Amino acid sequence: MTVTVNGLDQLKKLAGSDLGSSDWIEVTQDRIDTFADATGDHQWIHVNPDLAAAGPFGAPIAHGYLTLSLFIPLFTELLDVQGVSTKVNYGLNKVRFPSPVKVGSRIRLVARLVEVEDVAGGAQIVVDGTIEIEGGTKPAAVLQSLSRFYA
Repeated sequence: MTVTVNGLDQLKKLAGSDLGSSDWIEVTQDRIDTFADATGDHQWIHVNPDLAAAGPFGAPIAHGYLTLSLFIPLFTELLDVQGVSTKVNYGLNKVRFPSPVKVGSRIRLVARLVEVEDVAGGAQIVVDGTIEIEGGTKPAAVLQSLSRFYA
């Protein structure tokens, strides 16, 4: 369920709040191949199902950075900040990939809005995120993201 706030004052009141979890999305071979084409990373473990089936994970796996790139569309399901002129990704404090995402797996984001602080012309948020793999014992990614919202 999306949490919607209007303006920076309402956003600040959410500091320390759990934002819940996004819907599950499937990581398909087509999505992996498209990412490989976009980045030029065609390592066999991602794009060659036959070789990958005999590899260490028994199937093709998503690129770690593909998994990370899905943070934004998953996050937009959790928090909608209205009444601002600009929303920008400011970076990451940390990111880890504890478990590979096999083709056909479903992932979702669980997030917590850790902090909201003033910056010139707006506010910066710090979000702790965990990208879970359905049925998995370890997450696909654990990260801390920074975003800025300008009035």
